[in-house]
Amino acid sequence: MSHSFQVDLRGLVDLLSHHLYSSPKVYLRELLQNGVDAVTARRGFEPDAPAVVRLQPGDGGLRVEDSGVGLTEAEVHGLLATIGRSSKRDGLESARAEFLGQFGIGLLACFVVAEEIRVVSRSARDRSAPPVEWRARDDGSYTVRTLPDAARTEPGTTVHLTARAGCADWLGAERVTELARHFGALLPYDVRVGDVPVSERPAVWERAYSGPDARGAALAAHCRETFGFAPLDAIDLDVPLAGLRGVAYVLPTAVSPAQRGAHRVHLKGMLLTERADELLPDWAFFVRCVLDSDSLRPTASRENLYDDDTLAAVREVLGERIRGWLTELAAGDRERLAHFLGVHHLGVKSLARHDPQLLHVMLPWLPFETTEGTVSLDEFARRHPVVHFTRTAEEFRQVSAIAAAQGIGVVNGGYTYDSELVELLPVARPGSVVAELDTDTVTAHLDTVDPARELALAPFLSVANAALEPLGCDVVLRAFQPVSVPALHLDDRDTRHERARAEAAEAADGLWADILGSLRAGRPRARLVLNHLNPLVHRTAAAPDPRLAATAVEALYGQALLMSQRPLRPADSALLNRAFLGLLDWAVRPLEGAGGPYGAVASGPYGQAGVAPAYGGEAGVAPAYGEAGAAPDPADRAGDRPDDDPTERPAGEPR
Repeated sequence: MSHSFQVDLRGLVDLLSHHLYSSPKVYLRELLQNGVDAVTARRGFEPDAPAVVRLQPGDGGLRVEDSGVGLTEAEVHGLLATIGRSSKRDGLESARAEFLGQFGIGLLACFVVAEEIRVVSRSARDRSAPPVEWRARDDGSYTVRTLPDAARTEPGTTVHLTARAGCADWLGAERVTELARHFGALLPYDVRVGDVPVSERPAVWERAYSGPDARGAALAAHCRETFGFAPLDAIDLDVPLAGLRGVAYVLPTAVSPAQRGAHRVHLKGMLLTERADELLPDWAFFVRCVLDSDSLRPTASRENLYDDDTLAAVREVLGERIRGWLTELAAGDRERLAHFLGVHHLGVKSLARHDPQLLHVMLPWLPFETTEGTVSLDEFARRHPVVHFTRTAEEFRQVSAIAAAQGIGVVNGGYTYDSELVELLPVARPGSVVAELDTDTVTAHLDTVDPARELALAPFLSVANAALEPLGCDVVLRAFQPVSVPALHLDDRDTRHERARAEAAEAADGLWADILGSLRAGRPRARLVLNHLNPLVHRTAAAPDPRLAATAVEALYGQALLMSQRPLRPADSALLNRAFLGLLDWAVRPLEGAGGPYGAVASGPYGQAGVAPAYGGEAGVAPAYGEAGAAPDPADRAGDRPDDDPTERPAGEPR
């Protein structure tokens, strides 16, 4: 007698193959799952029942036989032909947690690769019931008939698949063996393809070994086979209370924190997914896990984990285990810890932000870039009563050399998580003082210039400020080490925010410009700090023409910007180009001297040809640093007279 399904089976097969499942390969997982669940169901009332699943490919098809609970004719009609029902839901609710399948559509998934499914089953609950055959085609029809006792003498089920056109390869011996091992390596029963065992119980992390070295070698080999890398270390994830068994392998190379983990999760031995992205906390991106769980819940496709409270609890438990491993390394194996942090300090820093206890433990080991090189924050704090930090790497590069010479301790907080951890330093190390570095702090640590000398340079400083006014930068004069640095460009977040606000206000119209203008607060400005000890600054101040002085100041500004390694604005790039061409123009002017191809020497802008006037002095007298014609001796600071300063060379001394 022929019967019909209550759904459009062709449409269902299309739904399964193109929308629910990622690949036709899942058909074999469904067959394995049904066989294992059938064995589990039978053992629920027959603990000593055989536990066997056999797969036999051949002749363009596949036969899968299990020693499970089997079905009666009534169960065949009620379960195999009704979508959404499962034998696990009828009379076995108390044992539901033991089953892999949860959705009752596994057998129909075989239509992804098969045009016909034939099931022969005999019930273990009702031994008097005869064997029953269920035969279904992908056109939506099925037949049911009883068979003679000889057709199947023992309880269990045999599933025969006939390949659909173009899918014979999916049912071939090589592909079936590969998929069976892929999905069923940790299954608890005797699963074979022909005579080839599939399951490898116990799992590699649960086996007995002759010693730690032998176990480590076995885990490393398993990691290479599973993930393709040799791990730095292996972390056991055996958490019986959470129903978890497995291992986490530490990656040997650094990875981006944004890279999602390709973790492998088995559910009661059956591989569920190779990409369990949500299994671990975000900070644990430096490990890859292989895990077998009894408690996690699969999605409808059984290809990933359902994100529920159980998964959240498991994620927390696994995070605690990895955190504990780090603490154990810090307490007892500092060589391995140093090796690990050399690769994965970013992950530990991410975790330490939210874990004061771990921050305290890791503080002596986590590396930070500072004005004293790469050192731990704990060591740096012992050397400096106040720990200054910058929020960007550009700010750090601006001031690092100068701050180091002035004895200011600065940490580069521009790297991921570093500024947050520096701010947490007083929590982990009570008594520490932390302050964000700003331009006022740096300037205050630089030595001031003698007031009389600075007053004598007022005309030059006026020219310098006028040159940089369009760029929103003030020029100040200070004395600092090292002497080789002629100028230092300083700005901070407030300065950049004000500059961005001013640029936006200039480009805006009407009401929006008024709103931006109202946000102005104190107009913080960048600073170009000229080094009074540097000979080049002396010669710039003694330039024979204010236009040359202005061009030289622009060049010093551009050089200071480049040294800070921060991005250049279009106005900065234009200034660098203008300063370069301007200085080149001044450099070639001596070619116009008497007897040259360009005729006689042109008269200078201040009167007598070739004689530079003083800023505020008599014509023909070099600009005064104090007394007319006398420049200050940089050796007062540097300990060495700059030989290239002509005003400091004794009369008659060769150049």
